[in-house]
Amino acid sequence: MTDASLGSIHWKRNLFVCLAGSFTTIVAMTLLLPFLPLYVEELGLTDHAAIVQWSGIAYGATFFAAAIVAPLWGRLGDIYGRKLMLVRAAIGMTIAISLMGMATTVWQLVALRLVVGLAGGYASGSMVLVAAQTPKDRSAWALGTLSAGIMAGNLVGPLIGGVLPQLIGIRATFLCAGAAIFFAFLATLFLIREEKSPARKQAAKSGGGLRSLPHKGPVLAMLFTGMLLMFANMSIEPIITVYVAQLVADPAHVTITAGIVMSAAALGSVLSASRLGRLADRIGYWRVITGTLAVAAVLLIPQAFVTESWQLILLRFLMGLALGGLLPCITAVIRHNVPDSATGAILGLSISAQYVGQVAGPVSGGFVGGHIGMPAVFFGTAVLLAGGALFCHLVRPAEARNAAST
Repeated sequence: MTDASLGSIHWKRNLFVCLAGSFTTIVAMTLLLPFLPLYVEELGLTDHAAIVQWSGIAYGATFFAAAIVAPLWGRLGDIYGRKLMLVRAAIGMTIAISLMGMATTVWQLVALRLVVGLAGGYASGSMVLVAAQTPKDRSAWALGTLSAGIMAGNLVGPLIGGVLPQLIGIRATFLCAGAAIFFAFLATLFLIREEKSPARKQAAKSGGGLRSLPHKGPVLAMLFTGMLLMFANMSIEPIITVYVAQLVADPAHVTITAGIVMSAAALGSVLSASRLGRLADRIGYWRVITGTLAVAAVLLIPQAFVTESWQLILLRFLMGLALGGLLPCITAVIRHNVPDSATGAILGLSISAQYVGQVAGPVSGGFVGGHIGMPAVFFGTAVLLAGGALFCHLVRPAEARNAAST
């Protein structure tokens, strides 16, 4: 039995294992980005439009499936234990990703990508376990550290995917990725310790979800903020190459510069996540959430007026620094506003909300950029973030307001 304010005696070891496992699984999930169209072509498609279309379907299938089942896995974790959910995710991803290297048709590839989304969720499950077991006064730092590992996986995965297939082939790359996740499975199975909690019995009896919360306001605000975070990060993705082409004189340098711009925000978030988490533990989560949203909104405006590529790279990096602490704070606020018996279910809803933002951001950014103009994407996203900052400032609980006034 553990006290939510004191956490588990194993929380540091569990954090390390979850960090390593989340990094490994995210790398395995994202390394296919550079060679996905090539693999789709290898599976029998020859028309360029069909290759692009099926590559998008195959990539998005994982996130679509994960968004649907995240609350379910969170709920089952509340009842049967969070470690069990990590073990399930790791072994499921090991099998599915390994089988991708044996696919013979594009339909099989899409189906296996769906299975990864349905069976996976190791990183999100790690967030739930770490949030539930870490002492209250260290939770934002621990979640920030874990977030940094997840974002680092998103950076490293495509880099490995750009190099490894040239050395061993595409199919062998999938098998190596499956083997790496299998080691994460072994570490999870043998090294993570989770004490039994009376909250599991309560979770089995209660309905779970938002209905079980006496005060829904802070949690709903965090669901919205998580969606807004992903929307802001992803809204520029569809226009970035075209926008960079206006800033770079040599067409041969457009793609590499666009890649650097895409990575700059993620790198900033990796560097700032744990530091902002530590700051939030000290001065309060709501202060950091409101402040980071406001700073990111301000940083978006000059991105519409840049004249050199280095200016855009710098501004995206600074924006990543600002937003790096947002996800740990969102998770910490949810954790401290829901009972132990509903933690996984509500954090699962939070993950689904983030996936909604991850889908809506590129769709909206592409539409606005194509029909109104690329600067409008930055202005519109800035307005949304500023509105989110104001909204979080207005709905923060009384104790957060009292703390801010002292």
